[in-house]
Amino acid sequence: MSAEQNEQLVRDFFNTLSTGDLEKVRPMLHKDATWSAMAEAIPGSGDHKGRDVIIDDFLAPVRGLFEDGDPKIEIKTVIGKGDMVAAETVGRGTLKNGKTYHNRYCWMIECRDGLIYWLREYMDSHHVMGLVGD
Repeated sequence: MSAEQNEQLVRDFFNTLSTGDLEKVRPMLHKDATWSAMAEAIPGSGDHKGRDVIIDDFLAPVRGLFEDGDPKIEIKTVIGKGDMVAAETVGRGTLKNGKTYHNRYCWMIECRDGLIYWLREYMDSHHVMGLVGD
């Protein structure tokens, strides 16, 4: 796929993820996908390998920390070169504990065969621990 097509794939992925419908996210991930949450010592940190592991064992529990329908993802910037796409996003929502979530993210995303193959997620982990670490 072209860099522009990969950029659109990433935009579509984040827009779909923002809906909270993980079953619509699942087919956007390569069956051998990896999601690497690069921060340490926060819920969900580390590598999550395989499309079903990402959806069932990682995203579902993380989204379960939030009120239904949250968090929402706002795309700020998407830049593609070949199979790699860099994205800057903002996540906002309300946690089930009532706290407000507002975090900034940077992503390096590898696309393969028209699907998301490897996501490397960078965020403000200090902010996360201030909300869920209590």
